[in-house]
Amino acid sequence: MTQTAVPTEKSTIVRMFSAPWPIRATFGALEWLAPAVGARWAERIWFRLPRPRPHRPDSGAPGGTPFTTVVNGRPVVGEVWGDGPLVYLVHGWAGRRGQFREFVGPLVARGFRVVAFDMPSHGDSAPGRFGPRASAIPEFTEALTQVVAEFGQPHAIVAHSAGAVATATALCDGVRAERVVLLAPMASAQSYLRQFAAILGLGDRTVTRLMARVERRVGAPLRHFDIPELARAVTMPPALVIHDRTDRSTSVTDGAAVAAAWPEARLKVTTGLGHNRILRSPEVIAEAIDFIAA
Repeated sequence: MTQTAVPTEKSTIVRMFSAPWPIRATFGALEWLAPAVGARWAERIWFRLPRPRPHRPDSGAPGGTPFTTVVNGRPVVGEVWGDGPLVYLVHGWAGRRGQFREFVGPLVARGFRVVAFDMPSHGDSAPGRFGPRASAIPEFTEALTQVVAEFGQPHAIVAHSAGAVATATALCDGVRAERVVLLAPMASAQSYLRQFAAILGLGDRTVTRLMARVERRVGAPLRHFDIPELARAVTMPPALVIHDRTDRSTSVTDGAAVAAAWPEARLKVTTGLGHNRILRSPEVIAEAIDFIAA
């Protein structure tokens, strides 16, 4: 693993959502009075997607050929551009394929075939097996694996945030790629659980029960969604990890942890791009595509 800059700041709490003080106070009371009730409530929040925010039209990537595939009996919608070696674009939690629109043109110009799609319960895709406005990392992995089965093994995968966890698990499950670009990656579901608990004010008894409920629902231990652990356990392709110091959704220390554990990874740390603007930075896009094309 090589680094172009090493972050020194301490880990920060994710800011994907915030909890008003009455909710935190209620969870604090439930910790002592009824932690099982608190765990059930926290589980609903864990799998729940935020309400979609208004966003600008997904311009900048015209000419895509729409496609629909089926994941767990439900339609998943995407687009394909260009011809050549395959590059898959994998968005994160509460994201959408249009967030990668600035990647498409430059990738096609470099001779790649680009595939982007909306995860279940995201964008134009139908609700997934967890219901409307709900999803989970295993469902992300299943969707990526199904799309790859339809179009072919990738030359490269570009993944953002929680999409990086889905990409790592898909690589362990048989997807093969020559190169991987991880943008603002979430390091693990367990690290997110700690941050999630801090936001809601969950105590230890509630957290223990919440973890058991989440693992039972997804059918696997949370450690199975830990990128550093996966990277040490199986052979991974070379990776470029790009993370921003000012990211308030996923700490830059997550990106550093991923790059440190990934045998052939290079870490690039930016400043001032945050969690989502990193997907629109010309410099980030150029470096990612140069790495993919190398």
